[in-house]
Amino acid sequence: MKRRNIFYLLTFALLFLFSDQQLSAQEPPPPPGGHGLDGNQDPRGAPIDGGLGILLGLGAAYGGWKIYKSKKKEEADKKD
Repeated sequence: MKRRNIFYLLTFALLFLFSDQQLSAQEPPPPPGGHGLDGNQDPRGAPIDGGLGILLGLGAAYGGWKIYKSKKKEEADKKD
């Protein structure tokens, strides 16, 4: 029981130590003016559509595979 309390105390202390460093981090400076070809350019986000679609498709395929295996196992158990 004492080892568990020491483990929790050390874990809490490490989390507190690292969270303090993250909260005190400075933001990067703004880019210099006129950094584009025609003056300042609009900020653009990273395209996530392709990766997100692939991730959702693979998740659906995995879920379908698990359901297929589960139903196949149920049928095999009923036959036995």
